[in-house]
Amino acid sequence: LPAQGSLLYLDTLRAAFPQALAPRGTALLSWAPGHPRAPAGWPLPTLYCTPAEAGALPSRAAALRVQLLFALQERALRVLEAGLAAELHDALAALRADWPGLAQDLALGRLSPLPGLPEGARVQLQALLVPNTARAAELRAECACGFEGIVQRLWPQLEVVVVGTAHGAERLYCDALRQADCKGLPFYCPFYQAAGALLGVNLWPEEPAPRFLLCPDWAFFEFLPCPTEEETQTVLLGELWEGREYGLVLTAQPGEYRCRAGEVLRVAGFHKQCPMVEPVRRESQALSVRGESIPEERFCRSLCRAVGMWPGARLVDYVCVESALLGASSGACAPHYEVFVELRGLRDLSEGQRYKLDQCLQEDFPIYKSFRFKGSIGPLRLHLVGAGAFARLREALGSPLPMPRVLREERLLQLIQSTVIS
Repeated sequence: LPAQGSLLYLDTLRAAFPQALAPRGTALLSWAPGHPRAPAGWPLPTLYCTPAEAGALPSRAAALRVQLLFALQERALRVLEAGLAAELHDALAALRADWPGLAQDLALGRLSPLPGLPEGARVQLQALLVPNTARAAELRAECACGFEGIVQRLWPQLEVVVVGTAHGAERLYCDALRQADCKGLPFYCPFYQAAGALLGVNLWPEEPAPRFLLCPDWAFFEFLPCPTEEETQTVLLGELWEGREYGLVLTAQPGEYRCRAGEVLRVAGFHKQCPMVEPVRRESQALSVRGESIPEERFCRSLCRAVGMWPGARLVDYVCVESALLGASSGACAPHYEVFVELRGLRDLSEGQRYKLDQCLQEDFPIYKSFRFKGSIGPLRLHLVGAGAFARLREALGSPLPMPRVLREERLLQLIQSTVIS
């Protein structure tokens, strides 16, 4: 990260949350395999109670559990930071599943052996732990009372949750955390990054929807007005219009390469003549079996609307697959969408409930409705997967980047198919 970006983040965080920069007052939950470094790259590593080596373990699940254990040691946390909202969700899922084991490790000041935790790393990290029976007893008492608002009950001085990404499907996790485990806490997404480059900073941490101020010195920006036409010329920062959407063309270090970043942004306004943007969608994440091209974020909106018609259900996560990628297992009907969802509060769906998603798509996308009417697109198929299926999918993906919601990789398709419960 450019030093200017780190300093802007720290200054913005301190202004909004005066105690946020307390020494060892920040815990990190983020997986960066094979790259031990100062947490998140900030210039003040003394802020963190989390050893950098904990995030570099070969297993994502092991890294998040170890980081969670170090976070639980510090009752006086001010900031809980996660690279992705999904990482925070998965760490708290590990807390739900194994809080007695975590409490025992706290009480004894030890790090239990874990799959994906090399013995040498375990001994090295365990040397940083100290027995804390009082904190272990507090953990047991709070978890025994349930997990609604558990984050603020475990860390009563916590001021803010910082997440690296809060747009796209990561919003599902942010919303779920706000409603349950992290109830009552603000979420702050400080940076906008694309194509491996830092592009903007969010100077408004207390606003629920992140807006990012594009910083001209960090990259050279060009924009293609949406919808894109063949002969459209790119426009520059000073030529943007508020309220319009643009595809991002980026020239950034290292290498000074020029490329379409695959990101579509909406101009939300201007701050001292610099544009503020909101990420809208990724161009590569779209479903299309007959050229209809349904973007991920609009599909997600239709799915959330359908879930709202299933009493008691809450959407955890989902992926979509075009049926041609599944081969014979998708059946002999016309090309269609296969959708895999993980729900809480509901174990099964009737055929009528499953059809609600297809109905919502037809209402939201006239072109999809037309293809369905003509029979050139078959009925959507909806599958429920077991609890924790998407955490295992992220582990198998082996990448610290956000997981795609339109799957095109065969081994991941096979893995998600193996978790179907109905």
